[in-house]
Amino acid sequence: MAANPNIYLVGPMGAGKTTIGRRIAEIKGMTFVDSDHEVEKRTGVDISFIFDMEGEDGFRKREREMIAELSEQPNTVMATGGGAILDESTRDLLSARGVVVYLQTSLEQQIARTRKANNRPLLEGSDDVEATLARLMEERDPLYRSIADVVVATGDQQARRLAREIVEQLEAIGTA
Repeated sequence: MAANPNIYLVGPMGAGKTTIGRRIAEIKGMTFVDSDHEVEKRTGVDISFIFDMEGEDGFRKREREMIAELSEQPNTVMATGGGAILDESTRDLLSARGVVVYLQTSLEQQIARTRKANNRPLLEGSDDVEATLARLMEERDPLYRSIADVVVATGDQQARRLAREIVEQLEAIGTA
């Protein structure tokens, strides 16, 4: 029996990519990886530090390389960083190497889920987090949609239930 196609989760910060990704991997018996966590593990520093030292461009280069490497692993569910889709080669790679699920979330939920996080470099020092998140969504939503095989709205539902719904949707379109 062939391995499951890889599943890549894209969406804004606070959409639940890591939490939902872990649940999908459990359900499907696949390996879970988070590209941001892998960058931190490999470098030994957090993403905020990379942003401080190398800027966003330096981080995006590391992110692109990490996603390229991780996406070569079979039978994998990967949570990507919110800005991973900014790079055209990363978008192409994700589309070519598996099925892409866009976890869409409301601005209100993003604010609630990122409020206490201290590891969101694009929000650090922002005078207006809501405006920053809204601007990022306006820029990125078309990119998320451009590569998504499935778009799923995240809300207040339990992660395990949402993961099951995603697996069912993927099975319905013949990709899982």
